Amino acid sequence: MSMPETGSATSETSETTEKPKNPWDDPRMPWSGKPGRSDVLCLLGIILSAVYYYALLPFRASLLGTHPIWSVLLNGSTESIISAAAFARVGHGTVAVVVLAAIPGLIKFDLLYWWAGRLWGERYILLVSGKSKRGMKYIARAKRSGRKFTWPAMILSPFIPFGVVIFIIAGWTGMRWITFLILDLIGNLIWIGLLVGLGYALGQHAVNVAKEISHYGLYVTIGLIVVVVFFQVRSQRRMIVDTAAAAREAAEVVEEDLKGE
Repeated sequence: MSMPETGSATSETSETTEKPKNPWDDPRMPWSGKPGRSDVLCLLGIILSAVYYYALLPFRASLLGTHPIWSVLLNGSTESIISAAAFARVGHGTVAVVVLAAIPGLIKFDLLYWWAGRLWGERYILLVSGKSKRGMKYIARAKRSGRKFTWPAMILSPFIPFGVVIFIIAGWTGMRWITFLILDLIGNLIWIGLLVGLGYALGQHAVNVAKEISHYGLYVTIGLIVVVVFFQVRSQRRMIVDTAAAAREAAEVVEEDLKGE
């Protein structure tokens, strides 16, 4: 009479329950599993857009009152568009040039986030929004209403705090890239029109303020860098906390499953 092979059965059970962790499954990354070529290229583009933003910070204040059109073209900031329109009012440039410079200045990286939504979907939305209530609310509305939510949201995205989440949702919900660009252009033209109108109405007053900001550009730049670093550190700490919490939750689930067995 042969004895049951309990030892081998136990070892097989332990092998199946203790599966080796996939080194590519990092909760801080937008993808699940090993990234493909598109994943790497998209993430590289997003990283380069962030490098571009930080590289322009030292010149942001100085360009405002000296070369406002270049400021609009390079970073498309609110203050640069207002300043350029004010300069046009006093005879330095034209409103048409301000509008034409503002379009690429504002939308140059938007398509990257649409692509990220196509590739990584809901996972990246939660990662970018930090699992905030706003991000969860946008996801719920997109699931419930589809294009009835995404189309108006795209047009309103320049007016919405953290509008980049809308770009990601647009890609995640399957919006075509040409539709995305058209809606993005419509929304930004409305935004540009409001800023240009404000700058043109302010005229010389805004020009004087812009020149003063450029005169004290070094101090303004230092202030901007301090503010950006502060928010980046806070965001990084929040991400670390969220990652640790997710890891604890996953460990608890695994422990409960093992106890159930």
